[in-house]
Amino acid sequence: MVDLFRSASFRTPFRRFRRATSAFALVSSLALVAWAQTKIAFVDTQRAMMETEDGLRMQANIKKIFDTKQKQLGIKQKELERERADIEKQQSVISQEALRRRAEEWQREMVALQQMSVAYNQELQKKQAELTQPIIQKTMRLIRRVATSEGYDMVIDKQAVPYARGDLDLTDRVITLYNGGALSAVTPPKVKTTSSKKAATSSKKTTTTKKK
Repeated sequence: MVDLFRSASFRTPFRRFRRATSAFALVSSLALVAWAQTKIAFVDTQRAMMETEDGLRMQANIKKIFDTKQKQLGIKQKELERERADIEKQQSVISQEALRRRAEEWQREMVALQQMSVAYNQELQKKQAELTQPIIQKTMRLIRRVATSEGYDMVIDKQAVPYARGDLDLTDRVITLYNGGALSAVTPPKVKTTSSKKAATSSKKTTTTKKK
């Protein structure tokens, strides 16, 4: 009787399986070690943007626009409500033809009001996106700057995880850096560049004059 456990046909694939399993275990162990050494932080991106000075100004601006548009819609809606009440009162007084014309006109004005409301919402969303985009860009640059300077391998949005240690939260730091104008030091002032160019040009002219 052939011993399957000792036969060459069985040992070869079994050895391959053991080697593959060992390799997988090694890779998994290395991955776990690498993950354990990964330096991670969290940022509440929404709060980091909205609680900056620019974010607060943007929200106040949007609220002002919203309140103005809402007031206009409210005035028109009250006019239509009064118009409808008047039409109902006139049902037994005016002719059916006149009543029909007034009802149709009221319906057209109501549709126009609904369209106005949709247009206002679209305008508000467009304005909010326009004002928010620069804030998003600055916030993302600051997050990358903090991550790079302090050696974080990964910065995760706090809303994406159910729990995060308080000491890993960079949100307040990002807000403080943003309000402190931390990004202003990244780009050198144009005035200095212009002055340097002028100085170089002046020096070149002086050298040319001396040669003559």
